[in-house]
Amino acid sequence: MKTLLMGVAVATLAFAGTAQAHFQLLYTPNVTLDAPEELDLKLVFGHPMENGHVMDMGEPEAFNVHFKGKTEDLLPTLKPVTWQGAHNEAKAYEAAYKVRRNGDYIFTLTPAPYYEKGEDIYIQQITKSFVNKAGLPTGWNEPVGLPTEIVPLTKPYQAYVGGTFTGQVLSEGKPAAGIECEIEYINPAIDLEANAFSKDASGPTPGSAMVAITDDNGMFTFGIPRAGTWGFACLGSGPDTEHEGKELSQDAVLWINATEFK
Repeated sequence: MKTLLMGVAVATLAFAGTAQAHFQLLYTPNVTLDAPEELDLKLVFGHPMENGHVMDMGEPEAFNVHFKGKTEDLLPTLKPVTWQGAHNEAKAYEAAYKVRRNGDYIFTLTPAPYYEKGEDIYIQQITKSFVNKAGLPTGWNEPVGLPTEIVPLTKPYQAYVGGTFTGQVLSEGKPAAGIECEIEYINPAIDLEANAFSKDASGPTPGSAMVAITDDNGMFTFGIPRAGTWGFACLGSGPDTEHEGKELSQDAVLWINATEFK
C-alpha cells in the first residue's frame, strides 16, 4: 500500500496512540444534492473506525447550520434517540433539516463535555459537516466563528480517492500549530431507520491511530486511500482546558466524503 499520509510544509505525520479514538459524528448520507431534500441528521459519539462501543451524549450546547453568512439555531429540532452500536447502545440525537436553496450548508455541533473515566478528563468535540446543493460553492472554505474549528482548503464534499484533503486548524480564529489530528473512517454500515451501526466493520483498520501534526500555519494534509466518510479530530485545539475542575480536551472535528473519480 502506498503511503497514506502526506505532509504540508513542516507538518509531520505518524501512526501513534491507540486505534480506539473517540469521534463525534454529525452524519447524513447524501452530501451533494441536485434537488430540495429533507436531510436525516444523526449525532452519535463512538469509535467508528473499529466499530467499537458507543458512548452516551449529553444534551448538546449548540447545534447550528450556516448558510451564506447567516446562522440558524437547530437545537430545538434535536430529538433524543437510542443508538445501537456493534457491542452496546448509547444516548444519541437526530434531527431533520430541509435543504431548499442552492449552495453550501455547514452544520456545526457543540456537544456537552463527555467524561472519560479511564483518563479522568472531559472531552468536547466541536464538529462540522457539509452539504451542498446544485454544485454552487458559497463558503465551504470560510470559518464560521467556532472556538476551535477545522477550515477545509479542499472541498469537503468533493474529495476523491487517490487525491488529498487539506485543512487548517483554528483556535479562536488563529492558526493552531503543533496540534495532533487523529484521522478516522466510518467503517460499519449505518442503518438510519434503526439508528444503528452494522455488527461488522466493512474494511480493515490500522494497527494504531492515524495521526497528522499541524504545521506553523495550522495546516495538515491527508492522502485519501478509499471511498467513504473520513473524519479529523484535532485534539486540544480549543481555548477551554478545564471543566468541572478536571482537564478538558476541547477538540475540532470535521467530516468529509470521498468518492472514486469516474
